Amino acid sequence: MNDMLNIQPTDSFDIDRFISILEANYRSWNAPVITLLSNQGATPFEVLISTVLSLRTKDEVTAAASKRLFQAARTPRQMIRLKEEEIARLIYPVGFYPTKAKRILSICRILLDRFDGRVPDDIDVLLELPGVGRKTANLVLVEGYHKPAVCVDTHVHRISNRVGFVNTATPEKTEFALRESLPQEHWNQYNEMLVAFGQTICRPVSPWCSRCPVAFMCPRIGVKSTR
Repeated sequence: MNDMLNIQPTDSFDIDRFISILEANYRSWNAPVITLLSNQGATPFEVLISTVLSLRTKDEVTAAASKRLFQAARTPRQMIRLKEEEIARLIYPVGFYPTKAKRILSICRILLDRFDGRVPDDIDVLLELPGVGRKTANLVLVEGYHKPAVCVDTHVHRISNRVGFVNTATPEKTEFALRESLPQEHWNQYNEMLVAFGQTICRPVSPWCSRCPVAFMCPRIGVKSTR
């Protein structure tokens, strides 16, 4: 195996250099679907609903389902005029589509009853919405409102630990570790870059280390095989 692939973990990780290198490369990889929708002008409500649809669903399926749904309804008030079965039909085949259809209507009713149809821009309030966890809430802040937040999904959790920047057992613990150690100037772009990186290069199993622009600085913690 190439000597470049046998680097030992170091005591400190140069996160600024890591991010600088990824920033120079990640636009040639597949951008996450929610980032794409945000770049196309999605509203905070559309970001929220698309993120709900994206859970346990491939990006291409999420993108198509979001497009069909928002052609029928783009606001909470328009959405509650649809029947649950119609929403389920429009978002099929996203994962758990019957549950998500019910959840979308519940979210819309709460938004109308409590917030005059506006999506809150506060993480604690967002977490009160049905089916909204920390990943979804942070993503709404980042992509819907462009507010500083640390969004951690499986890619961000895996890669942050793989390179040795954090040492955490769960995505939630990774979020709080990153809030402590990641410079805030990198918060909003971190998820976007690492998801694209994780989907194309730093895969969960047998990552493409031979193609990786940051391979030279990565200790490959927990990696058993590479390509």
